[in-house]
Amino acid sequence: MKFSPALIALVASSLFAGSSFALTKEEYKAEKDQIAATYKSAKAQCDTMSGNAKDVCKKQAEGAEKVSKAELEARQNPTERNQNKARVAKADADYEVAKEKCDDLSGNAKDVCKKDANAAHVTAKENAKVAKAVATPANNPTTQAANVAETRKDAALEKNEANYKAAAERCDAMSGAAKDKCVADAKLKFGQK
Repeated sequence: MKFSPALIALVASSLFAGSSFALTKEEYKAEKDQIAATYKSAKAQCDTMSGNAKDVCKKQAEGAEKVSKAELEARQNPTERNQNKARVAKADADYEVAKEKCDDLSGNAKDVCKKDANAAHVTAKENAKVAKAVATPANNPTTQAANVAETRKDAALEKNEANYKAAAERCDAMSGAAKDKCVADAKLKFGQK
């Protein structure tokens, strides 16, 4: 699939979204207009496609727009809440595109693809939670360290569960002793009972 130069520029500009300087009203409006124009251009490019490639292209355009808007908001009002919204928007956009790509598959391959997409989504969202916990100040360093440790522990459990489900789905293509061993290995690897 080919991407328009405008979409590439939008993604490249989002790499610099970490600036802590708030934008002026004019800059904010100009960037918002640029995001809308880029989305319109990317969506128009999708109209030349057909089938699932068109659907994937639309999800990519929609996702890029949502991520760009969230990152713009985070630059305009650089709070941890807005930074977290931008991280979650990126995770959600990647997930929607990954799920759409699975529609080209069928049977167990499609199921595995969806579970892998979900595992990647869970991982990204949990990483966003950890980043938020790290950036959230507490009354004292000990309390913050405890909060971060607890968030990391919870995130690891969630990620392991999602990754286990994806691994177990791969095992469904097998049968008999091979399937049993595959499931047992996945349980061991991802700490499931």
